[in-house]
Parts: sequence; C-alpha cells; structure tokens
Amino acid sequence: MTAPDTVIADTRRWLERAVIGLNLCPFAKAPHVKGQIHYAAYAGAEPDELLALLRAELQALAARDPAERETTLLMAPRLFAGFLDFNDFLAEADAVLADLALDGTLQIAPFHPRFQFAGTAEDDVTNATNRAPYPTLHLLREASIDRAVAAFPEASAIYEANMATLEKLGAEGWAALGVGASKESS
Repeated sequence: MTAPDTVIADTRRWLERAVIGLNLCPFAKAPHVKGQIHYAAYAGAEPDELLALLRAELQALAARDPAERETTLLMAPRLFAGFLDFNDFLAEADAVLADLALDGTLQIAPFHPRFQFAGTAEDDVTNATNRAPYPTLHLLREASIDRAVAAFPEASAIYEANMATLEKLGAEGWAALGVGASKESS
C-alpha cells in the first residue's frame, strides 16, 4: 500500500513538473507558491468512505478563507484502478456537492492515471492533460475560476495550447517527466 505521504509527494511532483512545468493550467502556480493547496490522501478502499471524506473536504474548503486555502486535491490511490469506474463515481461526487448546496460555489474536476477523453484512443498523449498519479478529485472555487477567466481573456485557448504542448512532447516526453505514482516497496 502506498503511504499517504508518498501519495502527496507524488501529486506535488506531478503538479510541479506537469501542471505548472508545462503550463497546463496557468492558474495553478500562484496557489502552489503561496501554499494555498490542501492535499488529502484517502488510504482506504471504500467508495462510501471516500464520499464521506469528500463531504468533509468540500465543507472545509467552503469554510476557509481563499487566502488560506484556495483549492483541495483529494487522492484515492486504492480506488478506481479503471477509469470508467472513476468516471461513474463522479456522478456520486457531484451529488454530494449538490446535497451540500455548494454547486455554483465549488466544483469538482477529475484527474486519473488512465484518464481518457471521449473519442480518443487510450494511448492518445492529449489525455495526459487530465492524468495524475492517482485518482484525484480537484475541489475548486467557482469564484477563483471566474477571476482567472477574467484575468486570462483567452481561457478557451488553454485547451488547444495544452493539446499542442502534449502532442509536441509526445508519449516519451510525458514519460520522461516522471510524474506517475511511485513504485510501492515490498
């Protein structure tokens, strides 16, 4: 089993090398540098327990001052080995958000080691824009997204730029970043 500290370290490495390093999200660097990203690693293997933790993390994020906690990354290394299972789980995660009446205030963005956009092949390098070392729920503030879009008027161009970056990098370049999960020790 991968220790929570390792999961967090792997996720930070992915954030620094891929998300920030390749500028896949131009809005990620500031909260990272300011220490405003909260990392939570769920060590269990029960989806219902993950939903309970998600509920607690959503409430904690909503209650905190954005200057203190801008966003949360919730990783579940022992769940959802298959992307389709994770994708199905997202409906339950969104139901928790709605149950808390936080839709419109917060949102959940998905990342998974085998993330696959509809209409792409599994090995299409452009899927890497949403590939993280572990199944990850990114909890973000809608107000932060609105501010970022206002500050970056061509926000819709980010997607195209990311595709071009990854196509230029290629699968070998992505692998060379070393942003996957650490190998578990025996």
